[in-house]
Amino acid sequence: MEEPSVLDYVKDKVAFWRPSRLHLPEPEEEQILARAGFDWRAAAQDAQEPEHPVEPLRIPWLTLAGIFAALFAQLLLEPLIRFPRVGIPLYGLAAVLIALAYWRGEWRPAELPDDNLATPVFRVRIDFLLVSIPLGLLAFLTFGGGRFTLLNFALWILAILSFALAFWTRQSHLFPWRERLRSWLSQPIWRIVLTPWTFLVLVCLGLVVFFRFYHLNEVPPEMVSDHAEKLLDVSDVLNGQFNVFFPRNTGREFLQFYLTAAVVLLFKTGVSFMALKIGTAIASLLTMPYIYLLGKEVGNRWVGLFAMLMAGMAYWTNMFTRIGLRFALYPLFVAPCLYYLVRGLRRRSLNDFLLSGLALGIGLHGYTSIRILPFLVVLAFVLYLIHRQSRGARKEAVIGLAVLGAISLIVFLPLLRYAAGEPSMFAYRAFTRLGSLERPLPGPAAMIFLQNLWNAITMFFWSDGEIWVHSVTFRPALDFVSAALFFGGTVLLVARYLHRRHWVDLLLLVSVPVLMMPSILSLAFPGENPSLNRTSGAIVPVFIIAAIALDSLLAALRRGIPGKSGIALAGVLGISLMSMSSIQNFDLVFNQYLPVYRLSSWNTSEMGKVIRGFADSIGDRDSAWVVGYPYWVDTRLVGINAGYPTKDYAIFPDQIPLTMNDPRPKLFILNPQDTAGLDALMTTYPQGTLSTYTSAVPSKDFFMYLVLPEHQISQ
Repeated sequence: MEEPSVLDYVKDKVAFWRPSRLHLPEPEEEQILARAGFDWRAAAQDAQEPEHPVEPLRIPWLTLAGIFAALFAQLLLEPLIRFPRVGIPLYGLAAVLIALAYWRGEWRPAELPDDNLATPVFRVRIDFLLVSIPLGLLAFLTFGGGRFTLLNFALWILAILSFALAFWTRQSHLFPWRERLRSWLSQPIWRIVLTPWTFLVLVCLGLVVFFRFYHLNEVPPEMVSDHAEKLLDVSDVLNGQFNVFFPRNTGREFLQFYLTAAVVLLFKTGVSFMALKIGTAIASLLTMPYIYLLGKEVGNRWVGLFAMLMAGMAYWTNMFTRIGLRFALYPLFVAPCLYYLVRGLRRRSLNDFLLSGLALGIGLHGYTSIRILPFLVVLAFVLYLIHRQSRGARKEAVIGLAVLGAISLIVFLPLLRYAAGEPSMFAYRAFTRLGSLERPLPGPAAMIFLQNLWNAITMFFWSDGEIWVHSVTFRPALDFVSAALFFGGTVLLVARYLHRRHWVDLLLLVSVPVLMMPSILSLAFPGENPSLNRTSGAIVPVFIIAAIALDSLLAALRRGIPGKSGIALAGVLGISLMSMSSIQNFDLVFNQYLPVYRLSSWNTSEMGKVIRGFADSIGDRDSAWVVGYPYWVDTRLVGINAGYPTKDYAIFPDQIPLTMNDPRPKLFILNPQDTAGLDALMTTYPQGTLSTYTSAVPSKDFFMYLVLPEHQISQ
């Protein structure tokens, strides 16, 4: 064994709790240590002190008081309580506490990533640019018929590609897949690496998928008239009518109809409510990664993850997605457009401006409300240019705006050509809400606008409006946890903007009311504001702001309580808040919304099943009718539910005698209160049999009047 060193002796003496492994006579020990110039008593005292000083305990009382005041304030504004006299002042107190927590350094949002100050390289391929211009002009001219053809579609796509290639900057680090592919082909071995972060992201995505697809067929259960219009347009597409703009029901952009037609063909759903729902559910899922990326771009990966999770679980998002209309297409393109826009300005990247313009241009073919997005894009550039972060980069920003606008215009060409030929139809829907085209304004425009603005801004905390089709009416648009976090995040961003003057903070704040303008500008019909559908684009900044609050709240706990205790407490608080949020959102969709929707909508699915059973047994699809009655079922929906999407089963009492020449068995469905229709049936077919269909929904029963030929009656 080697001779023990001085350090060995010190360790042996300091570790007094275990038996000594080394022993020398005391005088000899002291002589050895003394000759080495080492004071073992002082060393032993130092060794007993920790190597790293223990951080003092600094519980973030202001932070915790601020968030709990906001949570309690929102609970007092929930429909079952509704105590605004205490809730509103408590929100005011929460704002003061959160602001103080910020200024004292307790509750600070995640730092904005540093901008890339490297000099950008802007190269233009003149050959591709010169090719894109005539291609775009030819595409514009050939879209004059208002329909897609093989020629104009090819010209349009080539114009987009050539313009994009003219400005696209090839970056070698963006193509590691080539090297990976070569390596894998040389040695094809699959390696799956699952890090804790990847696992966490997958769990959150799983929760989002659950909320999006759980009982999708049953919630909501019935269609409304808007669904009939959409499915008739889908039938037109499947029958070869490839419109650029669908004029039915005041006009609609084309994107959803082609998406739903693809769902019908791929998933074999038929032209049905489920086909619409699957398409919008997929659109909503595709939005989530871009919310994550935008949150990461303006904060960190935790901000992105929290934003994606809260947006994915939100009752607000679930409602406008499950209804199967075009509403989910609004945030689908807002999210990537803003993500690439912010990244392009921060990194001075033309590629990002091109991608942002592509998202903007495609989005304009989706849902009418997204027409507000170009204004937000221009506003974002203005905010950037007037802030100090743009010093030395303003020229590149202006070039980026020009490139973004140009490519979005090329993508918009089909609809632009239609608008040039049919301006009144293209703008009809928007102007009936904004102006007096359909009805006079119910008051001074300025006063209506201000009231609408207030109602829209407060919808997160108070009332989401009166539209039962896609909301639990007159309740906050957010669950109480998300509402409190959104409030806290708003206060934090205002405080940080006043402190730092960063354009991204201001963009996040102003983008919320701007993206809600399609609802706010409903001046002719103020009762339609607020609405969860026309404000749906605002979910992108709203949940990112809420996520900034949550991330910085948990970070404050980790900083204030050192060690594993702080991490554990932050984890418990985060999981608790997200659990409460998910429970309330689940309850809103599946326990509160569903029964009200059943009572408010008509049971056309049950009527469709009755007619389908009749057609598959003794009757025929063309010998069944629904007798028209005021404010009752949309008879087109009965046909769709029966599996005959282009069949309208309407018949009116005065038309009933015209069916006498039909020798087939006949079935008439009528409203129990329709005495005129019943009298006409009994007069025309006294041999008919009247029965009642008992609906699964109270008050939705209907009469069935069966008429059999005489030879079948005798049998």
